[in-house]
Amino acid sequence: MKKPMQTLPKITLKQLAVFVSIYQTGSTSRASEEMHLSQSAVSSALTELESRLQMPLFERVGRRLNQHPNAHPVYVQAQAILGQSLTLEHYHKYQAGQIHIGASTTIGNYVLPPLLAKLYEALPDANVDVYIANTQEVVSEVEQLNIDIAVVEGMPRPTDIKVIEQREWRTDTLMVFAKHHSKWLAGLVNYDKDEHCYLLTIEQLAQLPLLVREAGSGTRQIIDEQLLKHLPDPKVVMAIQQSEAIKRMVSADIGLGCLSQHVIEAELAAGKLVQVKIAGIDLSRTWWLVWHKARHQSPIWQTFIDIIE
Repeated sequence: MKKPMQTLPKITLKQLAVFVSIYQTGSTSRASEEMHLSQSAVSSALTELESRLQMPLFERVGRRLNQHPNAHPVYVQAQAILGQSLTLEHYHKYQAGQIHIGASTTIGNYVLPPLLAKLYEALPDANVDVYIANTQEVVSEVEQLNIDIAVVEGMPRPTDIKVIEQREWRTDTLMVFAKHHSKWLAGLVNYDKDEHCYLLTIEQLAQLPLLVREAGSGTRQIIDEQLLKHLPDPKVVMAIQQSEAIKRMVSADIGLGCLSQHVIEAELAAGKLVQVKIAGIDLSRTWWLVWHKARHQSPIWQTFIDIIE
């Protein structure tokens, strides 16, 4: 059954604003000065409001207005309504300065922070929400219109490719790495002093324990497609959700790891970790910008795009 159309209120915001001004100033003359209206316009608006409410708000004693007991509860409600109206009026301005950014784990933890600093430098009043998870989870949030734009690792695999826009952003390189002087590399003589890395064959790597990211992450996607499928019976001893955990476990010499160069660059520079190059294996990958085609591209959205590109 069709619901009857609701009757629109006949009380206007102007009438409420006039009433609030009279309530606060104590007279129609001062309210007219405050609102830049004629005194007759102010008096008329008050009379119309009282008529709509079917109750008096002030008692007129000569030229003076005394507040009626009805006035205070109406004043409280009028202030709330006017405040909500102002919030609605400024909603577009608020939305124009708000952005929801998604990032896969490696990018979110190691690459996104300086980009956000540039965004805040360009727009100090920006309202930014950041969602960090693995690539699959981030793309799912984009599909549900919960994220304005995302930066992810590996090839995005949306459920409906027709509604998702994706653009190549940057290239990155994954690195197999180990603890410096790792027990797993003991006895291997093929250390390149110039490159500061070990050189292993696919067969040698297959005999060593490997710690990798979990299924669904962009890093794991590349490891599966460009590394593990080439290894005869690889010894993947653990799948871990956090890159930082993998780095710490490798530092404890539990096994070798494979992560983005951005994750381990400080430890490589300090000599705590060492790169392990695998003959014939290319672990470069593309990072992607992803957004929903139906998502409004606000000014802050475009500013973010300009910064990261």
